[in-house]
Amino acid sequence: MSLTLYSHPFSSYCQKVLTALWENQTPFSYRHLEEPGAGDELAAQWPVGRFPVLVDEGLTVAESSIIIEHLALHHPGPVRLLPDDRAAALEVRFMDRFFDQYIMSAMQKPVLEALRTEGGRQEEVMAEAVQALGIAYAWLEQRLQGRAWAAGDSFSMADCAAAPSLFYADWVHQIGPDFPRLRDYRAQLLARPSFARAVEEGRPYRSYFPLGAPDRD
Repeated sequence: MSLTLYSHPFSSYCQKVLTALWENQTPFSYRHLEEPGAGDELAAQWPVGRFPVLVDEGLTVAESSIIIEHLALHHPGPVRLLPDDRAAALEVRFMDRFFDQYIMSAMQKPVLEALRTEGGRQEEVMAEAVQALGIAYAWLEQRLQGRAWAAGDSFSMADCAAAPSLFYADWVHQIGPDFPRLRDYRAQLLARPSFARAVEEGRPYRSYFPLGAPDRD
């Protein structure tokens, strides 16, 4: 088995895949995208230029959810990130998409606006993000009731997506006391060794966060 991941430790979608790899202690070569030549290698494998990208024995696999499903299919470990039961797998995929589309995407909009040289819409975009995240937080507060993890009793791909989504979303719009289950769930994810490692490896790059990283995890 020869796996190579093109990744950056501060990227939320990279942390999602890294959590999946470290959860099962899957061996892989890590091509840090700040290393000389790594960007050119990535462009040769995936001209779109987005990351993370996994290369498995010459096969290029892009998009974080597809990478995790590829790992579950071809390099399974003791932690089943996608269940065999089709209905249970559908719930995992749904929650994975919810975190990517309604938490991660909403969080990223003011971040991307802050990186723009003009930055003329920053207050407007932040207000939109706060509203969208508030709606998503309220929905998750109810959805997570009675569940140990995002999609049920077992850690899954949905939790790999939830971990960086909620980690960074809380920096943009803090999860308040009105959402105690969601706050506890975020803390639970931070305590998971696989994601805790991702957070620590991303810590040296917090100055990259254009809104100013808060003095908390």
